[in-house]
Amino acid sequence: MKEVTSTIRSARFRAEREADWVRLEDLVSKAERGGAQSLSFAEARDLATLYREATTSLSIAREISLDKALLAYLDALAARAYLSVYAPQEPLGGVFARFFTVAAPQAMRRSAGYIALGFLSMGLGVLVGYLLYMDSADWYYVFIPPGLADGRGPDASTSDLRSVIYDASPEGSGLGAFASYLFSHNTRIAIFVFGLGVFACFPAFLLTFYNGLILGAFYALHVERGLGWDLGGWLSVHGVTELSAICVACGGGLQLGLAVLFPGQQSRKDALHRAGKDAVKLALVAALMLLVAAILEGFARQLIQDRTLRYVLGWGVGCLWLAWILFGGRRQV
Repeated sequence: MKEVTSTIRSARFRAEREADWVRLEDLVSKAERGGAQSLSFAEARDLATLYREATTSLSIAREISLDKALLAYLDALAARAYLSVYAPQEPLGGVFARFFTVAAPQAMRRSAGYIALGFLSMGLGVLVGYLLYMDSADWYYVFIPPGLADGRGPDASTSDLRSVIYDASPEGSGLGAFASYLFSHNTRIAIFVFGLGVFACFPAFLLTFYNGLILGAFYALHVERGLGWDLGGWLSVHGVTELSAICVACGGGLQLGLAVLFPGQQSRKDALHRAGKDAVKLALVAALMLLVAAILEGFARQLIQDRTLRYVLGWGVGCLWLAWILFGGRRQV
């Protein structure tokens, strides 16, 4: 008898309100397909009104214990209507534009100290690698894998080293192979320094330092032969952006690691969650910088053979990155 009474009560409850639910479902479906902007003023007004009525109906249905099928239907309809009314109505393009024009540069400025630590670890590696090579050329083979050093070590002649810097077809030269290896190597390093930074920071700092050792030893070899400025120009084309990306990724990893080591008054979980908001933005910026570096390496490095133009291009792009970080997202919309 109870079940019959409950069924009759549910049927009557549904019959009195079903027309409004169907109208709400139609409006929600339209909003889901084309966004809230696709609704007319009257439809948007009805959507808000019918959403409130549906939530009231759901509350009453729960209170008087109507059948489960009706409760499930109202629960799903109210959830969909809630998203149509309150969820941010912004196209995907707007989300990307807001990220790169506001959120990302603001996160970079907030994380400036961590990024500076990334540049410090890279710079120390370059300095140590340079000084150790100048002390003994044998260090070159310690830092740079034999396969990569093929023909470009201390035993190479100065003319050979110069020829690969200004080779008309860099993709076929030894230095072109070094560039390809260095890019793939740097991409892996950027991923690792970010991912491993959460483990007490040390792996991120160490990997960035090691990357600097490779660069320092390779640069010292060319300085010793009087080709330091020439190699610097070749590296500037893509290296300013590429190496900066590693330092940015390192900064994001260090930010996560320091949140774990020094959570302050928060729990480590909360501190990590808070630090992760900016750290993830740094990882995305590093990925973008690596993409730009790949384009510069694939085209500009081969097309531009003049040393001065190489410096202008590489450091000019670096200045654009810096301007974006310093001034992006300062005007509140």
